[in-house]
Amino acid sequence: MKLRRLIWMGLACAALCGCAGNPAQESTGEYIDSTVLTAKVKAKLASIPETNGAAINVETFKGVVQLSGFVATQEVARKAEEIAASVPGVKRVENKLTVTVGVGSVYLSEAPVCRTLGY
Repeated sequence: MKLRRLIWMGLACAALCGCAGNPAQESTGEYIDSTVLTAKVKAKLASIPETNGAAINVETFKGVVQLSGFVATQEVARKAEEIAASVPGVKRVENKLTVTVGVGSVYLSEAPVCRTLGY
């Protein structure tokens, strides 16, 4: 009976330790939180006309949202950053959006925004 209890306690401890996070990896709860934040930011970006058609990728890690992809103007890049920062739970936004200038069907890339704001 004691051996069975000890085995169950050991398995429970191993399961809990396996779900713990560290600086390079999110815990299960942090992963779920990041997924929810990503979905909220994407939904908010899709609801705004300026950023709706933009090719913006959103990734979240421990409350830090990273925006990447291509936008038409610097103003759209700033607007996307502001929108992401306004979502509750976002700690910081890393804006790595690249502004492109259209030339017919070819797009030339300007310097990326690559600005990080702390919120």
